[in-house]
Parts: sequence; C-alpha cells; structure tokens
Amino acid sequence: MTRAREAADTPRIDPAAMENLELDEPRPPRISRRVRRRLVLYVCRIALVVIVLGGWEIGVNTKHIDPFFWGQPSGVWRQLKTWITDGTAQGSLAEQILVTLQEAVYGFVIGVVLGVVLGIALGRNRFLSDLLSPFIKVANSIPRIVLGSLFSIAFGFGITSKVVLAVVLVFFGVFFNAFQGTREVDRNLLSNARILGASRWQTTRQVVLPSAFTWILASLHVSFGFALIGAVVGELLGADKGMGLLIRNAQNNFSPNGVLAGMVIIGVIALIAEGLITALENRLLRWRPPQTGGGDVNI
Repeated sequence: MTRAREAADTPRIDPAAMENLELDEPRPPRISRRVRRRLVLYVCRIALVVIVLGGWEIGVNTKHIDPFFWGQPSGVWRQLKTWITDGTAQGSLAEQILVTLQEAVYGFVIGVVLGVVLGIALGRNRFLSDLLSPFIKVANSIPRIVLGSLFSIAFGFGITSKVVLAVVLVFFGVFFNAFQGTREVDRNLLSNARILGASRWQTTRQVVLPSAFTWILASLHVSFGFALIGAVVGELLGADKGMGLLIRNAQNNFSPNGVLAGMVIIGVIALIAEGLITALENRLLRWRPPQTGGGDVNI
C-alpha cells in the first residue's frame, strides 16, 4: 500500500511535454541556405582567382609564358603600386580615373535619357516607328567604335568626343529595351486606362513607363560598361588625360604590365558601377515577387 501510494504521489512525466521543453531550449543560430550559398560562391570565386593568377605567375617563372608579351601578376601589382605612390606622367592616378569616370558618366546619363525617351516614343507611335525603323537599323549596323575617329576630328581631343562616343554606345542598348518594353505592355491595361478617361500622356506615364521599367533597368547593367568602353577608346584615339591614355602609353612602351594594370582599374570601376546599379534596381523593384529560377546573375 505504501509503495502504491508513493507511486500515485510521484508526478508523471509526459514524453510530449519533454519534447516541448527540448524545443524551447535555445539553439545555436543556423545559417540560411541563401547565406551559405553566397559564402560558397565567394570562396569559389576567390579560389578561381588564386588558381588563375598563381598558375600565370608559375608559368612565367618556369619560362612557359613569355612575360614580354603577356606580363605577369607580380609585374601588374608593381605597376599599380608605382602609379598609386608615384603617380603617372600625366599626373596622379586618381586624376586619370576621375577624367575617364566623368566621360563615362556623362555619356551614360545622356545615352540612357535619349534611349528611354526615343524608345518609348517610337514604341507608342506606330507611324513614327515604321518611318524611322530602317534608319535605326542601318545606324545600329555601323561599327560604332569606328565613329571614334570621326568624333575626334569633329569635336577634338577634349572631353566632348569621348562623351559623344559613349552616348552612341549606350543609346542603342537602352533604346531597343525601352522600345520592346513599350510594345510588351498588356493591352488590357491600356484599354482600361482609356475607358477610365486617361489621356495619352497619362497612359504613357502611369501605365507604359512602369511596365517598361524592368526592361529599361535590365539594359543599364551593360550600358555603363559600354560607356566605359566609349570613354577609353576615345582616349586611346587621342587625349591628354585618362585611363585610355595610360594604356596607350604602356602599349607604346611595350609594357604589357601597364596595359593589364589599366584594364584591372577599369574592371574594378565597372564592378563598382554594376553593384550600384544592382542596388538601385533592387530598391526600385522591391514589389517584384522573388525569382524561383536559377538564372539570377546579380548575386
């Protein structure tokens, strides 16, 4: 009887309650799959760069790669340090970067504005589109880099010729995206806007432009790279400052390390600009549902 009474008085432990207690215990934070994927990507990218540069340096040291033609990573690094610490023959390295960046930004902004305005205008006006279509196709087929020589003759070796070349390179990519985005607008939305009494300008501003906005933003990712190309090519043809002039002088002095050092700086500028454009796109398009596909390259 005593043992039975003690057994009755002893509280029973519910296994389900124990599981709940275990779940309530604090657990170490888990890394999300997205963060883990980013870490793996960054590590793989760094490893790829190390492998390429290390193999390149080893190939030079073992005489399998001729540094006279292809340079070497350590020589590129030394050239960058010289430019940073001692400057260049044309002035400080920062001044050369700012000149090229100024030309690229001016060309980028002007080219984007012209491309968006004309793309939407032709996309909304069928007659204007049919009228100018063959001329635009002919202009797009012309190798635009070749126009750099013409612009240098017409506008001189100052900033204007570089900006104009950058504008031409940027314009067509933005124009075709804006034009196609305008043509892809849902016709039901346009019809509803007309039924509600919206004017043509109101329809363009409140329906067409937001619908084409994703197309326009997509074109910006490659457009700034084209603006940089226009600025650098213009400087290669004739300039007194800029990264293109540094690369041309290195080429004339048979210095592949100098050419590659200039390319590295331009590549860093392009990566920074791409990051800023991606951040702008993510901020402006926060309303978009998350993508489920695996084709996202903006990581």
